[in-house]
Amino acid sequence: MKNHLLLFFFLFSIARGMAQQADSGFSWWNELHGWEAGDPGWRNWMKISPGYLGPNALPVPQVRKGELAGPAEFEATISNHFHKGDPTQDISGHVYIPFAGNKIAVEMYGVAFERFAFSEEIRNERIARNKDGKGTAIGDFYFSTLIQVIRNKKFPNTLFRFATKTASGNQLEAARFTDSPAYFLDLSFSKKMGQQATGLFRPYGMLGFYTWQTNDELNLQNDALLYAIGTDFIKNDWLLSASLSGYSGYKNERDRPAQLNFDFRKDFRKKALRLQYIHGLRHWEYKTVRLSFIWKLKPAG
Repeated sequence: MKNHLLLFFFLFSIARGMAQQADSGFSWWNELHGWEAGDPGWRNWMKISPGYLGPNALPVPQVRKGELAGPAEFEATISNHFHKGDPTQDISGHVYIPFAGNKIAVEMYGVAFERFAFSEEIRNERIARNKDGKGTAIGDFYFSTLIQVIRNKKFPNTLFRFATKTASGNQLEAARFTDSPAYFLDLSFSKKMGQQATGLFRPYGMLGFYTWQTNDELNLQNDALLYAIGTDFIKNDWLLSASLSGYSGYKNERDRPAQLNFDFRKDFRKKALRLQYIHGLRHWEYKTVRLSFIWKLKPAG
């Protein structure tokens, strides 16, 4: 019995020491933000908003352009997000599969790997618990369904999209991803003018709804108006695109990101190359360069 008691107190002392060590590991965060025992947990202190998270946490969705076209594709992308206090690099993938004569399509995409190194100022502003601001993360996974509503009629081409964001991303403590779901839906419109062989313009617009879960017990989700406007210039196998896109949340906590998008693509028979530049204007303060290699897969159905 005595031996059992000694073993119990020995194990209790180890567990207590480990708990104290873990607590002391975040004593800097407790002192910095005035956290005391009995206060809400650290997650409640963070702001689940694009202006207080990394570049891939709640990004403005890719602009859709009113129509489904082309074969199934797999796209591999490397990105460099330039930011004085939060330079970030990532590798991402995107799968697009149309079927039913390009009337319906599904997409699956996400960030497979992210590397970050943010400053002390950014760390404190975002209430992050990563002391040195350096690390790696795995991103969220998205999947979406696209339905061609109108095509090749007098009315502009019209496309409906419904997309869901999972909570697969990690590193919430470093303010990289939200650890919560989101979804968005939108209608996009476009009209072609001219001939592709001599030069074709395709103005387009998008309007929709974006909502994501927050940690605010009084407002468990933030709802936003999703929008975009832009134009393509297409000639033979070349595409040049420019657009303005963003969404506008109602909480007014840096939740109204807006950005300019520039997209250059060259198609080959079975492959394509794509170069993108994204310039943050508001509440998403990154300057992003993306390079993609695209494999054209056999169309499904």
